Amino acid sequence: MSERTIDTRIAVLIPCYNEELTIPDVVRDFRQALPEAVIYVYDNNSRDRTCDVAQTAGAVVGFENMQGKGNVIRRMFADIEADIYVIVDGDDTYDAAAATRLVSMLRDNQLDMVIARRVSGVRNAYRAGHRFGNKLLSGIIHVIFGDRCRDVLSGYRVLSRRFVKSFPALAQGFDIEAELTIHALELNMPIMEVDAAYKARPKGSVSKLRTYRDGAHICWTIFRLLKEERPLLFFSTVFLLSPYSRRESVSRFSSPIWRRASCRGSRPPSWRRGSCF
Repeated sequence: MSERTIDTRIAVLIPCYNEELTIPDVVRDFRQALPEAVIYVYDNNSRDRTCDVAQTAGAVVGFENMQGKGNVIRRMFADIEADIYVIVDGDDTYDAAAATRLVSMLRDNQLDMVIARRVSGVRNAYRAGHRFGNKLLSGIIHVIFGDRCRDVLSGYRVLSRRFVKSFPALAQGFDIEAELTIHALELNMPIMEVDAAYKARPKGSVSKLRTYRDGAHICWTIFRLLKEERPLLFFSTVFLLSPYSRRESVSRFSSPIWRRASCRGSRPPSWRRGSCF
């Protein structure tokens, strides 16, 4: 039997916190885009009717008491069995119709991750701080881990079972996207990016992302993964940025020996045999 004739189990994973207003539309749109998929909504201590409306819309509802998006996704990865996993936020900002294309790309090209690169012509789809932070953090990841993807913080992506079941998730909050991306880049996994429409939140829906606090958490995650994955580069960076390193550099270049050597266009005389001051 050829691989294409084997039924593939698809799971749509939607972590939620206070998304009563938008989650019914998200569940309905993904049921229409991927009728063969099972839609899972995991609630993260919502104070509204997110669970009730998600279940009414046809989703399988689960719970995670530890607060934070990373904690919810880690729980979903552990609980849910599938061949292909679609992760999406419950805020109705991502294009469900693109899911068919993303899943087909992952399956046909035998990839481990397909990232939906957010494309929007709407000015208020992103808050100014979020747009700047995404570019800054993406640039840091590009320099350290490679530039095979541009939207490293996208919350809409498709993953293979191999990726999900081998992913050592440690992130607790919104830094989970950075951790997913860096894990794939560091292991040279086959990944791709696909443009997908991104829209503004519906009126009345509020973003849970706090620009400065969550931005700091994402920076810390990048720092932690740099230490784990590339310890030599990590400790070299720490030394170069340390006050001790700066003091040593200033004292060395300002010393009389170095100044005299620089004027002569050679190394410090103390490095040459028989030289002295």
